[in-house]
Amino acid sequence: MVKKLKNRKDIDKKYKWDIGSMYPDEKQWEKDIEKALKDAESFSGLAGQLTTSGSTLLDAFKKRDSIWQTMEKAYVYARMKRDEDNEEQKYQAMCGRAGAYMAKISALCSFFVPELLKAPKDKLMTFMEEEPGLSVYRFAVTDILRQKKHILSKSEENIMAQMGEMMSATNEIFTMLNNADLKFGNIKDEKGRQVQLTHGNYINFMESRDRRVRRAAYKKMYTCYRQMINTIGTAYNYNTKTDVVNSRIRRYSSARAAALSGDNIPAAVYDNLVGSVNDSLPVLHKYMALRKKALKTNQLKMYDVYVPLTKLPEKKIPFQKGIDIMTEGLSPLGGEYISAMKKGISRGWIDVYENQGKTSGAYSFGSYDSKPFILLNYTDTLKDVFTLVHEMGHSMHSFFTRKNQPYIYGGHSIFTAEVASTVNENLLMKYLLSKEKDAEMKKYLLNMHIEGFRTTLFRQTMFAEFEQLSHEAVEAGKTLTADWLCDEYDKLNSKYFGPSVCRDDLIKYEWARIPHFYNAFYVYKYATGYSAASAISDMIIGDTKKRDDYIEFLKTGEKDQPIELLKIAGVDMKSTAPVESAMSVFKKLVEEFETLV
Repeated sequence: MVKKLKNRKDIDKKYKWDIGSMYPDEKQWEKDIEKALKDAESFSGLAGQLTTSGSTLLDAFKKRDSIWQTMEKAYVYARMKRDEDNEEQKYQAMCGRAGAYMAKISALCSFFVPELLKAPKDKLMTFMEEEPGLSVYRFAVTDILRQKKHILSKSEENIMAQMGEMMSATNEIFTMLNNADLKFGNIKDEKGRQVQLTHGNYINFMESRDRRVRRAAYKKMYTCYRQMINTIGTAYNYNTKTDVVNSRIRRYSSARAAALSGDNIPAAVYDNLVGSVNDSLPVLHKYMALRKKALKTNQLKMYDVYVPLTKLPEKKIPFQKGIDIMTEGLSPLGGEYISAMKKGISRGWIDVYENQGKTSGAYSFGSYDSKPFILLNYTDTLKDVFTLVHEMGHSMHSFFTRKNQPYIYGGHSIFTAEVASTVNENLLMKYLLSKEKDAEMKKYLLNMHIEGFRTTLFRQTMFAEFEQLSHEAVEAGKTLTADWLCDEYDKLNSKYFGPSVCRDDLIKYEWARIPHFYNAFYVYKYATGYSAASAISDMIIGDTKKRDDYIEFLKTGEKDQPIELLKIAGVDMKSTAPVESAMSVFKKLVEEFETLV
């Protein structure tokens, strides 16, 4: 008998997020998107008058913020309703409509930055002094001026804005293919039952103690992607070409330079990460050899690299128990943090369980005006508790920022956002290790900690190398064929995992299932964030001043450059020290684990 996923309507309301609080009546959603578009049409009438006075400029900033604040809320609602069930066509249509309106509004507002940049810098600074209300926009203006040479003319920016919706087509195509159309079939679980293989339960199968189950899930998953590899390869090829063309239009030296520019991240930060991680690959190879020995296998396969080397006691962690563990583990963050977190959980922040058609994985999302929602696909495992803690880090970051910053600075760079989530993971791990008395469980947790480094610092850096290779190939005039993409990924995978892992013909398709590749040069931030978080979590335990500095960092949003904001929390990412320190910790963990097993 095949175990089927639940329909959403059959899941208890207490385990669903309270999206309805955004739009108790969806007629208001209709009114909002129409109002946003109407206001944008009116806003476009300010073209040519933007810098006539400080008060005019202030009025324009406020109107622009109001338009996007309204439209953002409408888009977020439609996107999350679609993510509840990707097969629900009503919300597919609403999400598509919201995207179309955003493109129109972008076009109508596109005159703003080019016109602002036409004014002499001295004039703009004088406005700042003369009009007190503009003080809140000082950083926004200076950041726009920083990118002056990459801003196009008014008409060109209008064209780029109108093309925005089409430029995201490859991402949308992959999302629907990956979440709605691809079906992976069934496999037999440890008890011989037929179970539907999904994105949500794949990693659970890969961690199964039964090698037959791991092999079956692995082969089913990647055989499915192999069957669609030319379609996915074409989508990724054009996604990458879009990145390259956009960077050239905006006069960047490369697609990577364009991606790093938004956060004003020096290329050296990216290169230092890749270099430091590559220098530590021998330690990863040592760990793989240790894994092969611990599993007592002559051939370590790719479907063997996730299974814990120590058996976890068979006990489920129901969602409420997971909440309790999280609350205890994050206690070093103090009363302000824990109190706000508990209130959020009780007020419908979290969508807990997987259902038919639900978007896979987990995320934290919301608008400036909404709750900082969390999407989970919780399956009662310890790993799910860590996912909950990770996403709660994002949501609490959003909560503190929106409470303390105006709309224009109410978001986060991914560069800083991944710090907030990973600090939480590290604190939870430290808590669990400190209280664990059982030797085998301690081995399990230590192994899990090592895996955190492997799957974040090493894996995400490998992904970053793949992105750089693919974009450089397109910049050199190549077309990214499925064969080329698979071959390059295969080489990287072999380099990272080393000689102890047997090469097979399926792992080369893994790149095809990574959604982050459709948001170029994003994944390296997971690795840098992990490094920064490793340092911060060590600093704040038992140090009230460092903890308060960290909470202050969570309240900053985007009011400064990401690297400057992280200095508030005591970390300088321009230095190689954070990554090298994290690599040193990884080495010590592997050595400690070696003595235990």
